[in-house]
Amino acid sequence: MSRYWITGYRTYELGVFKESDPKVAVLKHALTLLLKERIEQGLEWVITGGQLGVETWTVEVALAMKADYPELKVALLLPFANFGSQWQPEKRRKLAQLSQQVDFFAAVHQGDYQGPFQLKNYQQFLLDHSDAALLLYDPEYEGKSAYDLAAIQAFQKTAPYPMDYVSMDELQEFANDFEERRAEAQDQGF
Repeated sequence: MSRYWITGYRTYELGVFKESDPKVAVLKHALTLLLKERIEQGLEWVITGGQLGVETWTVEVALAMKADYPELKVALLLPFANFGSQWQPEKRRKLAQLSQQVDFFAAVHQGDYQGPFQLKNYQQFLLDHSDAALLLYDPEYEGKSAYDLAAIQAFQKTAPYPMDYVSMDELQEFANDFEERRAEAQDQGF
């Protein structure tokens, strides 16, 4: 697997309204560990979108990991050209900054949002241009990623396409690991 599509919860679905929320550190910790494992298995491209939440955190984590893994490439793809234009200025700036830092940035559709068909085409584009997917998503705690899950499951009926989940229980395990590592670092004076 060389191209990995990563998506998941939006910030508001997780109740995260500030980057300083402790949940963000845990999610980035989880993404770092998951990506490291995949990089060691041959991952070349991280592919994600611009949704605030798991997708933008994925970009931040992958960009930070390039210091240790300079061969890692990051693609940020938007469903349409003016994606995020209705967001608050600080959130628009964040997306613009990330788009400048990645190895590849593009919109699947040029122009404004025209209808749900663009989002379906966007999902299909990501499926066609990746080898596997990772969803930080738990079907027991619904969110917009349910649409991505459904698209992936439909695609799996026609082609071999591995999908990894990170459930809420697994996120709790990552949170426990994060706290243990933080406590060890504090004990060692870091």
